[in-house]
Amino acid sequence: MELTDYLRILRQRGWIIILVAVLTAVAAFGFSKMQTEVYKSNLNLWVNPARLDFGQTQAVKELLGGYESWMASSLRAKDVIDQLQLDMTPEELLGSVAFASDSLRRTVQISVKNTDPDLANDIAVAWGSLLIQEQQRQNDKNRQEDRIEIQFQDVPKAGLDSPKTKINTAAALVFGAILGVIIVFLLEWVESGVMRRPDDVQRYLGVPVIGIIPHQ
Repeated sequence: MELTDYLRILRQRGWIIILVAVLTAVAAFGFSKMQTEVYKSNLNLWVNPARLDFGQTQAVKELLGGYESWMASSLRAKDVIDQLQLDMTPEELLGSVAFASDSLRRTVQISVKNTDPDLANDIAVAWGSLLIQEQQRQNDKNRQEDRIEIQFQDVPKAGLDSPKTKINTAAALVFGAILGVIIVFLLEWVESGVMRRPDDVQRYLGVPVIGIIPHQ
């Protein structure tokens, strides 16, 4: 096919591409709006040793993984549930919380997902406070120079995690446009054996058109 053929197809059937793209985008937008909004709150805890020599710094790096394991416990979840008077089981709460650590920045991150952004923030703060209290109990057993302080690095602010309406709509628009192109070329392929224009006769038979019978 030549460039003129593609331009002809777009002029004649371009509306199909636009229609399919718009319909899929509208459907994705509507589906996203029907979903329940889930918010995500991130809380970073900064782990600060009393001295920054090599030995203490290495000890902190090794402790970060232990902090994750300590927090990812049904016992900690139950403490948070009791503190905030939540109507859920420890397993349900753990399913909405994730923990991660960064040894370079010496931080532990708590991520909480919930349909209530304020509650997500409260859960993150309560969980972080448990770790701070536990470390304070450990510090009471250690010398001053061996103590490790944990503190909030920032105030958690929950943001919308899902649905991502704009991204879903944009992705559906692109997908719909691609689907529309496929439909158009399928229609052209189905009708490829039908000759409707003088150019079709010349292309398929390989002979020039010398006359046309006009429509009555």
